[in-house]
Amino acid sequence: MSYKKVSFNTALPDKPRSRVMIIYTGGTFGMATDSQGVLIPFDFSLILEHLPTLRNLFLELTVISFDQPIDSSNVGPPHWQTMAQIIYDNFNEQDGFVILHGTDTMAFTASALSFMLSGLTKPVILTGAQLSISEPRSDARENLITSLEIASAYKNGKALVPEVCIYFDYSLLRGSRTKKVESMHFDAFESGNYPPLAKAGVKIDYNYPAIHQPRNEEKLTLLTKMDSRISILKLFPGINQETVAAILNTPNVRAIVLETFGSGNAPSAKWLIDELKAAIERGIVILNISQCPGGMVIQGKYDTSRALKEIGVIGGADMTSEAAVTKLMILLGQYRSEKIKDLVDQSLAGELSQ
Repeated sequence: MSYKKVSFNTALPDKPRSRVMIIYTGGTFGMATDSQGVLIPFDFSLILEHLPTLRNLFLELTVISFDQPIDSSNVGPPHWQTMAQIIYDNFNEQDGFVILHGTDTMAFTASALSFMLSGLTKPVILTGAQLSISEPRSDARENLITSLEIASAYKNGKALVPEVCIYFDYSLLRGSRTKKVESMHFDAFESGNYPPLAKAGVKIDYNYPAIHQPRNEEKLTLLTKMDSRISILKLFPGINQETVAAILNTPNVRAIVLETFGSGNAPSAKWLIDELKAAIERGIVILNISQCPGGMVIQGKYDTSRALKEIGVIGGADMTSEAAVTKLMILLGQYRSEKIKDLVDQSLAGELSQ
């Protein structure tokens, strides 16, 4: 995947206070209107003309933009691998990273990077916009400016937010906890089971107890091996055996995210339990995730989930579907089934409450 790279110092003639890399992957953020009124990607080498306020941040900025901007609906594991590799390759030279990304799959990318960048000690902030930067009422400007402030925020030589996050509409959310919940308003993202890491107003108010603090000995490790042979089985009233069997018997599938009701409940029909049990016996990992945006799976709390626990379905607690899918992809890429079963219900990137 090819990309362009340009650097500039917004602090000249003074020394910059931090070095931040912006990775533009595509999405609404970086679109500008041409003379015919058509939205086209704007030239990020001219970003200071679009956002002269950047000069007030006193940063050394390096902008990497993909030659072919990607609609986030087309983003997948190869793009996550490219983003993670760019961060890994430039980690020692940069103080923080901001990824400009389409909103539709931003939560998946944030979750994936959270697991791929193990031992992260610097900020990686994903942001975007609901309106392109050329629009008068665009949210792009504030989202980028504040993301850059957070990505460059250090105290006593340590990053204030050393983890993968999404910043959107004045809220900073943990990447592995986030879902897109809105397509028409600016508050596009939500973290139903974890508090915001910061709120931006007149100043940025950091929620320090909620922010992950790495151990001093942690070193960045890049995990890029992924296996996407995963299916999602979303239960609904009236679901039939043929539908369930078709998903569970998908050729070469290695893991299933089972989206259940409430706190992990499923219909108690014998055929459903039998189909799930047979899949587990074939070595398929089945992870129980609630369809609710808040709350958690507690298998065995009700009779309708006790059978799932008994046959070996793994409870996903308060993990999001986005985190479940990307976590399984990375675990499947690294380990065999038994090791995966040991790790999938452990918090690897703050995706689970302990």
